[in-house]
Amino acid sequence: WGSCVVCTWMGARATARRAMTARATKVVALGATTSIEVPSFTSGDNTGTTLPRKKNFRQRAHCNPLADSQFDAPAHPGAVDWRAHFPEFFAKREDAGEEAVKVRFADIGCGFGGLLVRLSPLFPDKLALGMEIRDKVTEYVRERCVALRVEHAATGGYENISCVRANTMKNLPQYFEKGQLEKVFFLFPDPHFKAANHRRRIIQTTLLAEYAYVMREGGILYTITDVEELGQWMAKYLNEHPMFERVCESDLAADPVVPLLYTGTEEGQKVERNAGSTYLNVFRRVANPFA
Repeated sequence: WGSCVVCTWMGARATARRAMTARATKVVALGATTSIEVPSFTSGDNTGTTLPRKKNFRQRAHCNPLADSQFDAPAHPGAVDWRAHFPEFFAKREDAGEEAVKVRFADIGCGFGGLLVRLSPLFPDKLALGMEIRDKVTEYVRERCVALRVEHAATGGYENISCVRANTMKNLPQYFEKGQLEKVFFLFPDPHFKAANHRRRIIQTTLLAEYAYVMREGGILYTITDVEELGQWMAKYLNEHPMFERVCESDLAADPVVPLLYTGTEEGQKVERNAGSTYLNVFRRVANPFA
């Protein structure tokens, strides 16, 4: 796993009951000479709030992306009504006479939306979309976004995040135009351990071609996993693809998103609590060498 960045730490269960609040930081090594501070978030308690509760949206953790399931995918990117996903965000910018905005960040396999919630205040002028294959989990994230907007209506918070149910292994180019995305996230994806199921993995040569298509030159693709073999797999395929190059340690240390990759998601917080190891691979979309 020499090409993967490895992090191991001892986790502790949260003692605070505040949602979406970092209670401490830890130092994580990105290499021999480079390290960053990673926030350790508390587990949110939604009791007595308008936020949805996960126990009401239970669903199996795994889903076969190659099954013949029916999804309401748009015919092309222009067919998506983004105003329905970000109504307040669009209304404010239209009133100000600004040009139409587009989704720039995509969290593929967003789970319960933890990363979206962290990204929203960090990039308030960027639209971030979560894409999740499980219907009940998608419903949870949508309700979470709406509830957060209501709770932060006075400040206009969380108006720039939303979620769609989608199978990105089949329909990603139907949502995004060529060169549209600046950041794409694959955080703690399903490892599909059995060799017969490796074709279900979200990082494959053919899929990387689609990711390169929807990403702009210079865009960043983030991956992290707690499964060493999957970290090796993703590093191998990304290293071999001509449209991607590894981001250097100094650039990783300067990127405000990188600390959130470790603990910004519910899955990442679980890995932290269990004192697990993580394997980070971050790549930049480069110019087409064959153009």
